[in-house]
Amino acid sequence: MRLSIIIPMLDEAAGITAALAPLQALRRAGHELIVVDGGSADSSAALAAPLADRVVHSAPGRARQMNTGARLAGGEVLVFLHADSVLPNDCARLIAEGLPRRGRRWGRFDVRLSGRHPALRLVEALMNLRSRLSGIATGDQANFVERRLFESVGGFPDIALMEDIALSRVLKRSGRPLCLRERVITSSRRWENRGIAAMVWLMWRLRLAYFFGADPRALLRRYGSGGKKS
Repeated sequence: MRLSIIIPMLDEAAGITAALAPLQALRRAGHELIVVDGGSADSSAALAAPLADRVVHSAPGRARQMNTGARLAGGEVLVFLHADSVLPNDCARLIAEGLPRRGRRWGRFDVRLSGRHPALRLVEALMNLRSRLSGIATGDQANFVERRLFESVGGFPDIALMEDIALSRVLKRSGRPLCLRERVITSSRRWENRGIAAMVWLMWRLRLAYFFGADPRALLRRYGSGGKKS
């Protein structure tokens, strides 16, 4: 089972080399790495080029960037990875064995936030529990999906925010996700920049507003500059 790992990025020059370096073993094993730049003003694309199979350009917006990468992908399974996240060891085997064994067509990993503050352990535990109970996967959890299923549902909806939640709702019609307990390590910078309690409160308010039909463009404005969306 060949994976296509798709990473959207925007102005990630400070960290993109470190993000892509751990993925080189997957490339050597025959998996594909596609980086989709959403109009970086720094040297992100140049730095990524030697460490990816393809670096392509797209209109900005995480959903658009990930859909662009998916259209170019050749793998049987698409893995959508944030530029500030690190996949667990042996992720390819975990996906290749887990999907058919559990009869699933899509899934996600548990998440661990990179910071050391004790409150982050509670935040990540609640994120993983909520996802396991609801069947909704967020982008921090490195979502993966069979390419044919992704194409059949039309990919990510072209919305400014909550594209991961919207896609999960559609994918659930084909069955619940495979929830792997191995962890993606995701940067805790959003929580550290805004304050942990403030960030949790913001995200719950945004998700509740989205549930009741708020325009994702308005939600993105409320999300603001504290969390980069590509």
